[in-house]
Amino acid sequence: MRLQRISAIALALGSCAPTMLLAQSADMEGMPGMSMQHAEHGVPADPHAVHHAVTEPARSDQAHDGMDHTGHDMSSIDTAALPPNDHVPPSPPQHVMPAMTAEQMHKLMQMNDASVTGMLLIDRLERSRSTSGDYATSWEAEGWLGNPIDRLWVKTEGERGSDGTEGRVAALWSHAWTSFWDAQLGARQDFGQGPNRQWAAFGVQGLAPYWFETQATFYAGEQGRTALRLEASYELLFTQRLVLEPKLELNFYDKDDPQRGVSSGLSDLETGLRLRYEFSRKFAPYVGVNWTRRYGDAQAPGAPMFHARETTWVAGVRWWL
Repeated sequence: MRLQRISAIALALGSCAPTMLLAQSADMEGMPGMSMQHAEHGVPADPHAVHHAVTEPARSDQAHDGMDHTGHDMSSIDTAALPPNDHVPPSPPQHVMPAMTAEQMHKLMQMNDASVTGMLLIDRLERSRSTSGDYATSWEAEGWLGNPIDRLWVKTEGERGSDGTEGRVAALWSHAWTSFWDAQLGARQDFGQGPNRQWAAFGVQGLAPYWFETQATFYAGEQGRTALRLEASYELLFTQRLVLEPKLELNFYDKDDPQRGVSSGLSDLETGLRLRYEFSRKFAPYVGVNWTRRYGDAQAPGAPMFHARETTWVAGVRWWL
């Protein structure tokens, strides 16, 4: 009797072995990097039919594993196998992404770093009144078109007062050579009071340590003229909307230019404080004060008069597109 039972158990195990082998083969076949030689393991010519028949319960288990476990007892999870923040990964996507072009994918995933974009920032559009009683309207704006590495910049600034307009405009090609610094090459033209001046421009622009926005530009002009301009600004956030911005600008020239009121060496220094309230990141009115100091006495007869020291109160808006 005992021998008959042993024989029955052996026959049952023998009949299950092929099925177990087929299930393992089918499961391994679906695993990445597991190349199975069907002929060597005796798998039929159409193993997929066997796979669907044998592994259907496993598919049901997989679907169950992807279910929402909210409210279930998760104490049995092996916390040692979880990331340091104990994050439990979400369920896999329930739908297959539709076919799309590369352009559509870049737009959806926002992963095309070479795409062409642009921006226009009107940093200052203000009305000012000096302590001497003079009123003026000032502007400073810049815009760029390009990608994060190469951009075309256009910059302009100036002032229009009772004695006329004085300003400058520059077109620059910019190339990012580090994460925080751009090299710039282009041209600048001064216009308004006095004769127009043209300059070739070479400079750097970027974010200095401690979050100082910094620019340094060297200019080479006609008749052997050279100049250097240094700018630095900082944004001090009292709140997420109330921002105080101090700014400093220095201009150096190698030659006097009496017709434009420019002296050699440090020609002028301008510093200011502007307190703005950002209703949004794109629009912010502000008030502030500006101090200007001009050095030297290069002044041609009939040229516009400049105050050596001047304090002005300003009010304006800042916005970008």
